[in-house]
Amino acid sequence: MTSLTIRNLDDATKQRLRIRAARHGVSMEEEVRRILKATLHPTEAPSELGKRLRDRFAGIATESFAVPERHAPRRAPQWDEPE
Repeated sequence: MTSLTIRNLDDATKQRLRIRAARHGVSMEEEVRRILKATLHPTEAPSELGKRLRDRFAGIATESFAVPERHAPRRAPQWDEPE
């Protein structure tokens, strides 16, 4: 196990940590461990972008949602063509 020392912690933060630990019935050290573990080890893995987008806009894009027709892109200008 590794030890960690936190310096320059302001009194207000230390007091809030002490109160939070007391509410949970654990030491300040254990409370810090729990906070770090919860913050650094999320309980669920992040979902894929496509699934997140589909879930977010599920109520907007319905069957009646008209998808515009796709067209071929315009040809890029050729600036170096001879006249």
